[in-house]
Amino acid sequence: MKNLPKNLIDFLEGSCYISVANIEKKLVSRYDKTVKYLFRLNDWEYVETVVMSYRHGYSICVSTQVGCKMGCTFCATGKSGFSRSLTASEILAQIESAQKDLNIRISNVVLMGMGEPLDNFDNVVRFIKLVSSENGLNIGMRHITLSTCGLVPKIYELAELKFPITLSVSLHAPDNKTRSMTMPVNNRYPVETLIKACRDYFDITGRRVSFEYAMIDGVNDSDNSARKLGELLRGLNCHVNLIPVNSVKGSDFKKSRLDRQKSFVEILNKYHITATVRRTLGSDINASCGQLKRNHTQEGGK
Repeated sequence: MKNLPKNLIDFLEGSCYISVANIEKKLVSRYDKTVKYLFRLNDWEYVETVVMSYRHGYSICVSTQVGCKMGCTFCATGKSGFSRSLTASEILAQIESAQKDLNIRISNVVLMGMGEPLDNFDNVVRFIKLVSSENGLNIGMRHITLSTCGLVPKIYELAELKFPITLSVSLHAPDNKTRSMTMPVNNRYPVETLIKACRDYFDITGRRVSFEYAMIDGVNDSDNSARKLGELLRGLNCHVNLIPVNSVKGSDFKKSRLDRQKSFVEILNKYHITATVRRTLGSDINASCGQLKRNHTQEGGK
């Protein structure tokens, strides 16, 4: 814009910038048209974003950090270390770039990509306000899901905001011994403390809590594990999303067999807990976050 006073241009150049998410790589699934992006940010850091097509519209899974501090053993993102948190505008830029590239409108947002959203609390809260604003992308909060590994104090902070979003908690085990093996955060906030926070979250917000449970063969998929989980969640208004674990380089974890998945659902149903097995999307493009960035870096990407 050359019609601005020079002193204003100088001020803007020295004080402001426009966040961008440039497409570094783009993979499209041959099976279900899931699209996975590796976006390059202004400072040449990389994040991953996935766009999924459903009957009800398009959902996007966005990243909130470059890397992650949480160190979950089945997650590719944590194996690449942590660089920094994203600004609210950098999270928004992922949606805007994907919409422009695909010529679509995103209707649902999931904060379940690279990073722990509640470890970037202030920027994530600002993002939620901006993306749901009538002057922003106008995506209703009821169409936003926030995933956390279980940072209990931040769950209470989020509850006090009373956003009508869906809280999704990565549980992955029904007891402290098993959960601590795969999720170091459990050493700080054990299962009992986390589930109490989830019950309190429902009491404060009235919003049903969703639990993510990665089914790992021989680790957490036994009938006894299902019964423990049923007892743990008994009486809580919740939904359990069972996820056959993804294969990750450097990990020996394998996804549970189909009969194990079916038995797990049946046992949880006996406890009056709704449980479903997540449909795998983008299996041919490694659509779970962290793997594309890690491979790109190992191949010599900056």
